[in-house]
This record gives sequence, C-alpha cells and structure tokens, in this order.
Amino acid sequence: MPKLTINGREIEVPAGVTVLQACELAGFEIPRFCYHERLSIAGNCRMCLVEMEKAPKPIASCAMPAGDGMVIHTDSEKVEKARKGVMEFLLINHPLDCPICDQGGECDLQDQAMAYGYDRSRYEENKRAVPEKYMGPLIKTIMTRCIQCTRCVRFATEVAGVEEMGMLNRGEDAEITTLEKAIDSELSGNLVDICPVGALTSAPYQFAARPWELKKTMSVDVMDAVGSNIRVDSRSGRVMRVLPRLHEDINEEWINDKTRHACDGLARQRLDRPYVRGEDGKLKPARWEQAFSAIQSRLKGTSPERMAAIAGDLCDAESMLALKDFMTGLGVPNLDCRQDGSRIGGGPRASYVFNTSIAGIEQADAVLIIGSNPRWEAAMINARLRKRFLQTAMPVGVIGEPVDLTYETQYLGAGPDSLKELAEGKSEFAEVLKQAERPMVIAGSAVFARPDGEALLGTIRRLAEAVGAVGKEAPEDWNGFNVLQRAASRVGGLDLGFLPQEGGRDLEGILQGCEAGEIDLVWLHGADEIDMKRLGNAFVVYQGHHGDAGAHRADVILPGAAYTEKNATYVNTEGRVQLGRLSVFPPGDAREDWTILRALSEIVGETLPYDNLGEVRQRMIETNPVFAAVDQVTPEKWSGFGGRGKPDSAPFVLPIDNFYMTDPISRASKTMAECTEAFILPKQDKAAATAG
Repeated sequence: MPKLTINGREIEVPAGVTVLQACELAGFEIPRFCYHERLSIAGNCRMCLVEMEKAPKPIASCAMPAGDGMVIHTDSEKVEKARKGVMEFLLINHPLDCPICDQGGECDLQDQAMAYGYDRSRYEENKRAVPEKYMGPLIKTIMTRCIQCTRCVRFATEVAGVEEMGMLNRGEDAEITTLEKAIDSELSGNLVDICPVGALTSAPYQFAARPWELKKTMSVDVMDAVGSNIRVDSRSGRVMRVLPRLHEDINEEWINDKTRHACDGLARQRLDRPYVRGEDGKLKPARWEQAFSAIQSRLKGTSPERMAAIAGDLCDAESMLALKDFMTGLGVPNLDCRQDGSRIGGGPRASYVFNTSIAGIEQADAVLIIGSNPRWEAAMINARLRKRFLQTAMPVGVIGEPVDLTYETQYLGAGPDSLKELAEGKSEFAEVLKQAERPMVIAGSAVFARPDGEALLGTIRRLAEAVGAVGKEAPEDWNGFNVLQRAASRVGGLDLGFLPQEGGRDLEGILQGCEAGEIDLVWLHGADEIDMKRLGNAFVVYQGHHGDAGAHRADVILPGAAYTEKNATYVNTEGRVQLGRLSVFPPGDAREDWTILRALSEIVGETLPYDNLGEVRQRMIETNPVFAAVDQVTPEKWSGFGGRGKPDSAPFVLPIDNFYMTDPISRASKTMAECTEAFILPKQDKAAATAG
C-alpha cells in the first residue's frame, strides 16, 4: 500500500487508487467535472489539477495513479492559478443561462465557479452556439452549455450498454450528439443526474420548480420488485420529481426511467372519493358511510366460502395484513396475492426470493437466465449483471425469448425442453455452470405463472443443485438460486401468507368460481392486471388509488393512497424489508388502505386488533419475524421445494411487452405514453410488418 504526503499529512492508501481518490481519503476536496466514481477515467476537463513535487507542471489527479513517496499539494498558489485558468476557459463560451436553467441551484459548474474561479472574464469575443440535439422524450438538450466532459457518453456506453452517444469533431467544433436519435435505454434519465452543467435536463420537469422550493422525502420505489431507493421531491401537495438515492446494495445511485418519470401519473385519473354503483348501472360518488353500508349488506348475505380477496402488485405489507386479517376473521379462505397466477409461495422463503442478493451478483462467475428479460423486469439488476460482465466477461446463458440484454449471451433454447437438456448435461453450458465457482440461476416470475409452474420450480431447483449453485446443506456463503419477482408487493404478500387458506381457492380457482357463479363477492385490493371479464356477476369491491381496470369493473370503490402518500413497508425481490415514507397527502377523501379496512371492520363487527401504524407493524412481526429486520438480507434456509411432475413443452413467454406501462400509475402517466409512442410502438409496427 503506497504512502503519500498530501498537504503535509502522510497517508497510506490502497494500491490502485488515483491521486484524486487519495486526496479525498485524506479529507481534501478536489474539484472535478469529467471524473465520476462509477465511470472510466477520461481526464479531459483538467479541473482536478494538483501540484506534485518534482513534476514540471500541475498533474490531473484523476488520471495519475497514487505512488509511494509522492508529495502532493492541493491548495498551493500554482494549483489555485491553474484551476482559475481552467474555469476561465470553460466559461469563455458558456451562456449566461443560470436564471432560466433547470440545473440552477444544483449545478456543479455554478458551485465550482464560485469556489475556484475568477470573478470576471478577460475574453470579450462572441460566444459560440451549438444547436440542440434530439435525444428522446425524456431529455431536454441545450448543448451550448456543454463542457464536453463526456460523462454522458461514458454512462451510455458503460452502464446503460447503448452506444448511441458520441463526440463529433475536435477543438472548438467538438460537440456531443446522438445523430438526432432518441436514446433507447431504460436508464437514460440518469444522464441528467450525471451531467455537471445544464446541457442535459429533464424534459418532463422543465421549468417546473427550483430545488430550494421542494420538500425532499426519502422513500423506496414500487414500479418493480427491486425496491430502488429514491428521493421524492414535492411542492404544494404534488410530487414534482423522483430522484435516485444512494444504496450500494440495491440500485447504487441509478434508477430506471419508469421509476423516475412515471410520477406524473400520480396526479392523473385518481380516485379521490368513494363510489357506489347505482340501480342504473352507473358509478356515483358517495360518502364513506354509504360505501361501507353497501359492503356490509353484501357481506351479511354472503357465506365466507363464496367470498374472495386478491391483492395487486403495488400493495404495501400493512394493507395486505389488514385485508388478510379482515377476511380470515370473516372466515373467508379464498385469498391470493399472485394476480399473475404464479404457482410459487407457501414453501420455504428461499423458493421465492433472489437468494444471491443484488450486490451478490458481483461475485458470480456464470449466469443462467430462464424465461426472463431482466432489462425490463428489473432494470437495476440487469445493470448489475452488465457491470459484472464487463469486469469478468462471465458467460451468460438464456433460455426463453431472445432479447438484447446489453451484454453478450448464449442462447440455449426457448422452453422447458432446453432446460431438461441442460439438467441432463447434454448442453455445453451445463459444463460451464459446473466449472464455475459461483454460478447463478435466475428464473423469471412468469415461468411459475404457467399451469406447470410448480413442476418447473422443482426442475430449476434440482438444476441449481446439480450444477453447484447451491449446496446440499444450508449455504452460508453462496446461494445461486434466484427468483426474479417483478411486483413490489409479491414477496411481502408471500411472507404474510396472503395465500389460499385451508380449503381455499387460488387466483385461477377464484376466477373460475366467479364464472361458475360460485363466488359472489370479490375484494380487489389494487388488482388491475387480472381479466375483469372473468369476474362474471360477482359483487366487486375495488380498493385502490387509480381509475384503472379494477375501478371500471367495481360495484363499490374505496379510494386508497398511492406509494408516495403513506408510510408503508415493502419487501423487494431479494427479501429486503424497506420503508416507504409519506411525502404528500392523498387527494380528496382518499385514505391509507389499512385505516379503511380498520374502519370497515368495526362497522361489520369484526374489529381489527390495531389502532395505529405501530400496532400494525407489531402484528406484522408476529405474523413473520422477517419484518423486524429492516434493510437487511439474511441467507435463507435451503430445503426441498417444487413439484416433480413433467413440465409442458410450450416455450417461455415474456410477461412484459411494454416496459413503460405495467401498472395503474405508469398507465396514467403522460410521460410514459410519450415513451411508448417513441420506443415501443415503432418496434411493434416493425415486428407486425415483418410477420406480415
């Protein structure tokens, strides 16, 4: 480990770090524009200049490896003069846009010009102008502000895996461009975050607010099952934007475009009052007492076995617990939180979580992906897989529909037959997995939504054991069996046991019962992805926050709170319990979901045994102790699970055909509609033309 002297202080640093990193470790701030901790080193802004003894001129600290015996000065007169010169050159052509620039108040150029620059310029020549570039519906460009740091180019190439940005020309004519092409990446919104100036700004957020006007709330995302950590910025009771929050073990400092930009859907098509369907067949606004009375009269006249409850993909753990307690208190056995019809759940926790953990991907040396498109189902997990691939060139095998995952893959087949060949060792990739020290098997949640889902679960478990992805006993250091969930509520619902009780029906049984007239009342808790036509003549209570498919079918609507409007608990695909925070209050008469059920239970005469959020969470811990360990992932005990039947030969089908619209919030989003029009519809038209 090299020892350096920085500003008269001796420090020992790890081998391989740069002088800039060594200075940061020693507690000295070094200004920079092009350098970013998660991107390759470019060394082209020269703002990080420091003085090194025996060097003829200041050095770029971001590109200089730290060496033993170096003597560095970060605040000498020579360094100060060099930084002021660099800043003066940067500002020669920079426009005076600060009053109308969306980056104002959180701009690196502003901050560093104040701290390290001159108070005036000696250049009076005309400033150059660069035309704006088209980069899609999410990014607004003002390229005259660009300082050619190339952060955006490196992010697109290295992290997002789409080589659609580059620099043209040289010297004064240099400019960043996509050649007038939209950036087709689910991570493109991060380009705005890493831009140190106002060249790339958020198009949906343009001229909306200033950072000092916003209330900042730390929360978690529910657009997928990754549970990305986010910051919700709100003003006057409205969510203005969503930004990433640093969490090294989950999303690092990135989020996907749906997480970031679907927030405008929170203000559209909202349910802000109860509704009851009248005798004329139309939904009419009602008071809470009227809605509860309509439900109470139906409950009294219906036997428990003829009632059912289905929880949707965005539900929090508190509301699912309250609904389960309410229904089981009435004696209702027909419960299911798997609105995609999945066959997993009820077994050991290791059978339905991402056991390796998201951070654990960086230890894998071979991966098999079965029936999944992680780029759309869990974009941050796909980014972590790409990161590991770039580090080690690990082999990645794919069984299912072939898709571009932004890294090299070996296509092994379309369905269970290919899986069987792999398990029997007939495929070359089976040997690759066996020779790997830490192989991973990732099965998409859609694999288990097939009628043969339980048999496939057993087949994939035995494959994972055969190739050494898991040990015979409980694995202490490595478990490579992973189920990639895509619903934020799924793991929490399974942990709470929101599943068919003794003698109860699962989702398919409930829908068949509705069609046959054997189910008279269905409670849809944010469940919008099921086939509403199959509910037949059943009386439907919809509890949710958007006027989506479930609300259109409902006979009574109870307006709930969206994820930004309540303090709630979610469990991500790796089994990590996380807390979402209230940033704005629900609109109109909408209320937090568990409080709605608590109020109704008292009217019905089956009062739930909790009166506040703390008591609800204590009840959750009593139901399953995993809810006591917040933001922790612990290895799950390994045991046998899954069926032993023979899977069907039908190929695996990917569950998502439009990344930008997968839930009621994103379907209500104007921004997501623009993304669909820009990225999804052209592909579908092209595919249709090819098929025709």
